[in-house]
Parts: sequence; C-alpha cells; structure tokens
Amino acid sequence: MAAFFKRHRAVHIWFLCDLALFGLYWLAAGSRQSANAFSGFTQQLKDGWACLWYLFPFSVVEWFYAAFILGIVVWLAVLFHRVRTWKGRRLEGAYGCALGIACMFLTASAIYALGWGVNYYADGFQEKSGIYAQPVTAADLERVTLYFTEKLAETADRIPRDQDGVFAAPQDEIFAASVHVYDNLSQEFPFLSRRDRVPKKMLFSRLFSAMNFTGFYSPYTGESNLNVDSPACLLPANIAHELAHQRGIASEQECNFLAIAAATASDDVVYQYSGYLMGYIQLSNALYRADRDRWAAIRALLPEPVLADLRYHSAYWAQFDGLTAQVSTKIYDSSLKSYGQTDGIQSYGTVVDLLVAYY
Repeated sequence: MAAFFKRHRAVHIWFLCDLALFGLYWLAAGSRQSANAFSGFTQQLKDGWACLWYLFPFSVVEWFYAAFILGIVVWLAVLFHRVRTWKGRRLEGAYGCALGIACMFLTASAIYALGWGVNYYADGFQEKSGIYAQPVTAADLERVTLYFTEKLAETADRIPRDQDGVFAAPQDEIFAASVHVYDNLSQEFPFLSRRDRVPKKMLFSRLFSAMNFTGFYSPYTGESNLNVDSPACLLPANIAHELAHQRGIASEQECNFLAIAAATASDDVVYQYSGYLMGYIQLSNALYRADRDRWAAIRALLPEPVLADLRYHSAYWAQFDGLTAQVSTKIYDSSLKSYGQTDGIQSYGTVVDLLVAYY
C-alpha cells in the first residue's frame, strides 16, 4: 500500500491541495463579513493580473478553455493507453489517470469558487446602494414600461440602421465607448467607480450563442468577454452587464439592472437605446404575464425601427432553441443555485422589481 501511494504521490498531493482550496472557500463564504473581505482581496488580484491579459487583443480565456479541453483529451488518451498496455497493473494505471482528470476539474472549480463564487455571499448592489427589489403592482409596472417605450421612441431614429431598418451601429465604436458607460451612474453610486478596459470580442461567439450566452466575465483572467454574433441592438447593454461583473457584482439580476441603468444614463445615444431596449424587453415580458391588454396597448406605441430590432432579436435566438441551449441553460441554472442563488436562472426575471423600484 505504501508503494502504491508513493507511485501516485504527485496526484494525491494535487488532490489534497484541491481540498485545501475548497476549505478556504467554505471559510470565506461562511459569513457576510468574511465574504466581503475575501471578495475585496480577490478583486484586487483579478484587476492586477488582468493588466497582463488585456495586453492581448483577443480573449485569452477562450484559449485557456481550449487548452483545458485538450488537456482532458490527453489525460483520457493516457488512461486508455495504460489500461491497454499495463498488464497486471491496469486498475492502478486507470486510477492514476482518473484521479488526475478529476483533479483538473476540481482545480478549475476551486479557483472559480475562490475568485468568483465568494462574491455571491458578499454585499451586492442592493446592500451597497440601499435600493431593494420591491413587490410590483400592475399599475407601477405599466407606468415604468410606458416610460421605457417613450424613451425608445425618442432614441430609435438616432441609431444607424441597415437596409432592413435593423440596428447597425459599428461594433468597434460600441466597444470603444464602453469605457465611459458607467461615468454618469458612478456619480450617483460612487462604489461603482473604476477604470474600465475595453472588453474582448469572443472568437467562438456563434458557439456561445448556441449555449444561450451573450457574454461572460472570467475570474481566471479578469476579462469581460462579449458574444459579437448575437443581435447588435443589445450589445451595448450586454457590455454594460459584463462591466457590472467587473465591479464585483455577482448577482445576474443586479447586473442586468445595472446594465440598463448605466446604459440609459450614459451620454452615448447608442448605449441609451440599447439600455432602454433591454429594459423594455424585461418589463414588457412581465407586463404580458400580469395584464395582456395593458401590454398590447403599450406595444402598439412602439415605432417600426424598434419593432424591427425586436423581430430580428427573436428570430436570431429562435434558431438556437435545441438540446445544446437546454443543456447549457440547465448547467448554468444549477451553478447559480450551488452558490445560493435560489431562483437559479429565473433570477434574471426579478430585475423587473429593481427597475420599478428605481425608475
């Protein structure tokens, strides 16, 4: 037995290190005070090493993921080789490789939990701002939805459009303007103030569309990554969402709210329009469930350019309604719940309560 453990000492040490990392995570997430302290510390770390990864013009974390998948494939190849050739020691060879594969997943999960998962147990936007989601009446919901509809009508004609009347603001200009999207909102909420970097465009954007992702923040590299294949009309608001994560806000509902609030408060009309459109989609979906007649009356007020963007948006995502999207949504839903987000992916819908409370 001693000889067995000696032969697999490296992978056993690796496994124990993973357990230690998870132990540190459980300690950090054990109380609001410790979570606040630890998340502040890791935020400094992520901002520090992000300086390195932002030197590259492409999304570095995409290639990290590719390397991780390649590493799993190599480990599996070694496992099959050992099972086939280690006569008399096949189980031992398989054990070493299987534990190595498990350790790769455990290490990635532990780093994510420490670098990001702790944030779910720290103070979020609501605690820091004092603005809390409140129960919503149909009348209040109707009033705020109407407000967003009127703002869309004011800004829609100021947006560049293609021959089909669909949103066509240049991508490069949208990304370049992103570093100022929180300037005005940060004056109202100083804890949101920070120096932003231009987010990264994802090379595998189409693949992420198939998984129902419009972007993600990577705690491994500190990068904000955006899907540039999905409809451009919501790209500015999606950028603002990922930049909210850059501020240590973990809750998806709060980041959706901040994306809308920051974009609509910005000086850039393209961001304003995108923010009002994202807000309208959230609010009108809720109003449709609450009172279909009120929803129909307000939707009839939308000008044709806005309707063109909504039609394009719906048609784009309809093509990805399939098993891949369902599986990825289920996995992400389970991930949210594992960090105490009890509504899972439905927490995206509760942004309506915050919008009504704020506007």
